[in-house]
Amino acid sequence: MGSDRHYPEEKPAHQVDLAPFEIGVTTVTNAQFAEFVAETSYLTTAETPLDPRAVPSMPPDYYAPGSLVFRMTEGPVNLHDFRQWWKFVPGAFWRAPEGPGSSIRGRKDHPVVQVSLFDALAYSQWADLALPSEAEWEFAARDGVTTEYPWGDELTPDGSPQSNTWHGQFPWINDRTNSAPFSMSARAFRPSRYGLFNMIGNVWEWTGDKFRTRHGQAAHCCLPSGPAEGENYVAKGGSFLCASSYCCRYRASARSPQEARSSTNNLGFRCARRRTS
Repeated sequence: MGSDRHYPEEKPAHQVDLAPFEIGVTTVTNAQFAEFVAETSYLTTAETPLDPRAVPSMPPDYYAPGSLVFRMTEGPVNLHDFRQWWKFVPGAFWRAPEGPGSSIRGRKDHPVVQVSLFDALAYSQWADLALPSEAEWEFAARDGVTTEYPWGDELTPDGSPQSNTWHGQFPWINDRTNSAPFSMSARAFRPSRYGLFNMIGNVWEWTGDKFRTRHGQAAHCCLPSGPAEGENYVAKGGSFLCASSYCCRYRASARSPQEARSSTNNLGFRCARRRTS
């Protein structure tokens, strides 16, 4: 687990022992999340106004229901300033991933996005499942091989994409599409040897572990008491925004901190089941 070859937060490479577990073949899709909402009338974090007393430092517009949405820029921009391509959009939520006027029509089989950690946990509990730990997720994504990617050492062998990542000049030229949706079907591309789809790219995926700096080994919390606002949790897998010129986190060992309330149109989740006997 981990890597000594890439970003500092992936270090050090280390051994982890895991008990048997199962993990979703795909991320949870819009169709699956819709079933959950229809049965429970659940409201996601993005649909709920933010309490100014809980986070008094936020810009006033951010207290309205809404979420972060990726927007392509008109030309090259400073890649150190994510505000160039991320915009808070009032009214953006899982049924309208890019904001008012957008919909999930035609993408029921795409990963559900605009879901916070709280939303992922609520769905998992309803489905009698759990979120994978970071180690479980990474074990599944490594696919039993030691190459850079589950399919080999090249991101696009012979020029053939194996995952939904950014191809072109980020964030203003995408060789695949220049408009939403940037996600693809949860079953796009070939499955891994373990039978899993899109562990790399498409959307980032929540895990149940808090994001910690490593000191020789991974620390796992597995949500013993639940998350709190302001806590960062580990997301894995990269997304359609990962590009060689910007974010090379389309690898099993890569990890990203996400605040528990965060929701964006490139962040989803898949579920796991741990054996009890």
